[in-house]
Amino acid sequence: MNKLALYCRSGFEKEAAAEITEQAAILNIFGFARVTDNSGYVIFECYQQGETDCLAREISFNQLIFIRQLLVVSDLLDNLQPTNRIAPIIQEYRQLANDIHLEQSNDIWVETADTNEAKSLSVFCRKFTVPLRQELKRQGWLSVEKTKKSGLNLHCFFISSGACYVGYSYNNNHSPYFMGIPRLKFPADAPSRSTLKLEEAILTFIPREEERKRLNDAMFAVDLGACPGGWTYQLVKRGLFVYAVDHGKMAA
Repeated sequence: MNKLALYCRSGFEKEAAAEITEQAAILNIFGFARVTDNSGYVIFECYQQGETDCLAREISFNQLIFIRQLLVVSDLLDNLQPTNRIAPIIQEYRQLANDIHLEQSNDIWVETADTNEAKSLSVFCRKFTVPLRQELKRQGWLSVEKTKKSGLNLHCFFISSGACYVGYSYNNNHSPYFMGIPRLKFPADAPSRSTLKLEEAILTFIPREEERKRLNDAMFAVDLGACPGGWTYQLVKRGLFVYAVDHGKMAA
């Protein structure tokens, strides 16, 4: 495998491509990015076989900005028949087993891009996950406890109902969220939905074990342009004393 699939927000494909190209060059690995505007993903192809696995292990995922998820993938499997999509996917993983230890994988995520056009695929992906997971288990894979931080997570990334990339990511160097997107619940007492933007940033850029060290009740913060108070809400919830400054009226 010499390709990476990189999930990103729709409209930020060029930024994600530039980011992976720069990070790869730091590791003295070179390739090229295939970009389709507003697709919600980028395919980065290395010039040398095997280097994508190195990128998946060595790039510090938590330091990435535009890339939501990073996984090593096969060539595109297209012309999948509706009556038997699973067989070619299993065959691809069987070939992959020569290079990685599939018995160390703990789950399969059947995903698609985060775009309006791909929303209809999400229903298909949810339904397809069950039989695919059952077959992977029958093959003797997906055997590691989900609580373990090591090992692999398998991915099946559909760009249409008849075409997908098959691949994997490392549990200790990927987004722990399905499709790379934290699914956050809007707090009933929050003053605005913008509060979720800061919460997602905190979850993305601050490791859970460091959150109390970096955000705690011994700290002060200034929220400039705070109205109606969504970001102030997140900081106060974590114990900070916040100076909220705005011409507008703050929510109570």
